[in-house]
Amino acid sequence: MSMKKLMTIAAMALAVTAIAGTANAETAKKALVFGYAVQDLGNQYWVKVAEGVKDQAKEMGVSVVVMDARTDAARELANVDDMIQKKVDAVLLSPWDANSGANAVAQANKAKIPVFVLDIGVASGDIESLIVSDNLGGGKIAGKYIADMIKPGAEVAHISCQPGYVIPALRGKGFTEIMNQTGMKIVAAQSADSQRAKGMNVMQNILQAHPNLQAVFAENDEMALGAIEAVAAAGKSAQVKVVGFDGTDDARAAIKDGRLAGTVAQVPYEMGKLGVKTAVAFLGGKTVEKTTYVPVELVTPAK
Repeated sequence: MSMKKLMTIAAMALAVTAIAGTANAETAKKALVFGYAVQDLGNQYWVKVAEGVKDQAKEMGVSVVVMDARTDAARELANVDDMIQKKVDAVLLSPWDANSGANAVAQANKAKIPVFVLDIGVASGDIESLIVSDNLGGGKIAGKYIADMIKPGAEVAHISCQPGYVIPALRGKGFTEIMNQTGMKIVAAQSADSQRAKGMNVMQNILQAHPNLQAVFAENDEMALGAIEAVAAAGKSAQVKVVGFDGTDDARAAIKDGRLAGTVAQVPYEMGKLGVKTAVAFLGGKTVEKTTYVPVELVTPAK
């Protein structure tokens, strides 16, 4: 074989290698596609989580589809089914409650799509990671803050998220533990389904039944903001201290102007970012934590 032919073959081989390398590089650069199924973008907390998801996805070159269940478990399942049809690489899920979340996870499991749960938790199913705040500790922080503001033996109330909310219920558990330890009297415990309007209605009923009430702990800020409206309407703003949980912008504004006594702040934006980072790491072959606890902090007029 002539030297000219050898050089031609070598050049062709180099060209094929270059083409293959380019194809591999293009494959590696192909954007991942995530779906984020969120329970309610009418709630500021979930808006912040979604913003974190979208911003981190953009930073990492990941495409993301955000779908809002609008507090409807059936719509949540339909949204996840839609994501499966779109062949997303991962599902990020903030479910309406643990049971609806389990149904969504089951669908993703069947399609062999990894699931990463951001807050709330699920009752069953295989998930790769749960990213959640220290809810039990946060409930204790709220309880201690309330106990410092009122006298032992005072009447207090507890407004909870919807039944089946396993992880937010830990907030109530922590709060109740501190109330029992400090000699407070929990005279009412009702659910307001995480919604502001229902928080106001529940608070109205509690005030009518317990006119000597001194403090209220609501498991999220939306319900706390509804509660302070009822307290103000009853002319009891100076008497009844209301503490929420989440640290939303509206709650912080209400604390600043003296309507809300405090809130236990989560960092939903960082939670959303961490969800994307965790999913990308997992799909890149890295081992990820099964549960990551995100710290919380007390927000009061003093800090």
